[in-house]
Amino acid sequence: MPTLQEFIDDSITNAPAAAIELSEPVPLDELPTPALIIDLDVFDKNLTRMQQYVQENAMGLRSHTKMHKCPIIAHKQIAAGALGVCAAKVSEAEIMRANGIMNVLITSPVVTPEKIRRVINLAAQAPGLQIVIDDIGVANLFDEAARNVAIELGVLIDLDPAMGRTGIETGEPALELGKHIKNDCNNLRFDGLQMYAGHCMHIEGFDKRKEKYRQVLQSGSETKAMFEDNGIEVPVFSGGGTGTFNIEPGVGLLTDLQAGSYVFMDIEYRDIGGQGSEHFIDFEPSLFVLVTAISKPQQRLITVDAGFKSFASDKMSPEFRDVEGVTFHFGGDEHGIIQLTNPSRELNLGDKLPMLTPHCDPTVNLHDYYFPVRDGVVSELWPITARGRSQ
Repeated sequence: MPTLQEFIDDSITNAPAAAIELSEPVPLDELPTPALIIDLDVFDKNLTRMQQYVQENAMGLRSHTKMHKCPIIAHKQIAAGALGVCAAKVSEAEIMRANGIMNVLITSPVVTPEKIRRVINLAAQAPGLQIVIDDIGVANLFDEAARNVAIELGVLIDLDPAMGRTGIETGEPALELGKHIKNDCNNLRFDGLQMYAGHCMHIEGFDKRKEKYRQVLQSGSETKAMFEDNGIEVPVFSGGGTGTFNIEPGVGLLTDLQAGSYVFMDIEYRDIGGQGSEHFIDFEPSLFVLVTAISKPQQRLITVDAGFKSFASDKMSPEFRDVEGVTFHFGGDEHGIIQLTNPSRELNLGDKLPMLTPHCDPTVNLHDYYFPVRDGVVSELWPITARGRSQ
């Protein structure tokens, strides 16, 4: 019988990650449903659009893998020019490292002895690994662990953007932690600051979002200045996301943008609005769940084979990609009930239809594989390798 660590290591090493080539292409309307599909033409366009934007505005892109959980996609982002990726969890970072991705920033605090050991083991294999720290005591634990294996670990100090979720208070508390890392932690390398204003990403209305984001990041800018005034260089300032990607250049604080959802998009992001538009249209939806109409219990209702086990949402319901005049209601774990108010096309039993996801990140975590579609067919499958990696 394996130890817990042996089991974890084995599950990471043997997790499917490579593309699975099919012996012959499968047309979209022959896929088993529910199926998580990627429109590759739109996906490629989103990938290129974001990379061009950050390069034009002298930022680096550190794409967040918590959204797609797929080493194939991470490799595509790096090949397009991203300087590395982010991971929300140690297990996500382990999956990325096991599949050849070295530059990974773990964006959530790690504090327990067993996870500190895992991070140190990971850093010994991948010198590009970085973590965030928001506590002096935790910094000491990491410094000791790094010293025991004779490595230098890159760290960013996580600043609380007044969310009260993670991060140390900006200003003097953050500076005290920075001085401690620089002066007292010989096996930690201070690489910079992180400030992720997650509560700003989905503020509806571009001008309101811009105003709030600039207000929030002011304390981060002041903290950075305090570090520099005390002789502590801040080479990296990481944060931001898809919802504020085109606001950041006007702030001029971030060196690294942590955007993730831009490659897929979802209803939640679409509805926040863009600069001069009702909808956020800088990136287009490329991720859909293909569903099948399986029952027509009443004249004005039709049921599809996807419910809570296929879509994750805490705010809104899925929508069809190309059918209007209908409303989706969750019908339980397995079913969605479509109210046919004034459908723009006739829906029949057996029809297979793509639906936009309400929230891409947790929806992805419900599926095992992506079905990437090009010219109406699927030629390979992409494993969602880090699915369920919540440790």
